[in-house]
Amino acid sequence: MDGKAEFAFIGRSNVGKSTLINMLTGKKKLAKTSSTPGKTQLINHFEINDEWYLVDLPGYGYAKASKKSRQTWEVFITEYLLHRESLMTTFVLIDARLPPQKIDLEFMNWCGGKGIPFSLVFTKTDKLSSSALQKNLIGYKKEILKYWDELPPVFVTSSQSKFGREPLLNYISEILKAFKAS
Repeated sequence: MDGKAEFAFIGRSNVGKSTLINMLTGKKKLAKTSSTPGKTQLINHFEINDEWYLVDLPGYGYAKASKKSRQTWEVFITEYLLHRESLMTTFVLIDARLPPQKIDLEFMNWCGGKGIPFSLVFTKTDKLSSSALQKNLIGYKKEILKYWDELPPVFVTSSQSKFGREPLLNYISEILKAFKAS
């Protein structure tokens, strides 16, 4: 590629990744959305303002795809995350409606163990009450702190109401400023 900063988005299949990407960019059909898990099967780079790339990675976990296809995705996702020099951070998307999921915790621990910087982005927050949201956020924080001394950056979003859009984009802007200054 051209050395521009990259920000990767990944999460379990059907976590709302494509919908979040479309909300962040303000383009309703940039990333393909589907009710069928596993629609994203390649690493997709979307150039933003001629400055950086938003990178849409295939989801992990359940997907309507063959085991061989899922294993192939796992290999190229691993290679990308471990060796991409222009990768600034990985946004790990979490479905806010669910209690902590083993597969999400395992992926976060893998990232942390490999020194891959990541942030958490809770999605679908408009689909549950604020008390249920707080309960699930606290549950995830407790689980993460069992393994790590501190929490990664945490963002709470709703693609429907665009809640969390500005904090997430501001965070990306801060990283970009530091990247350009270095």
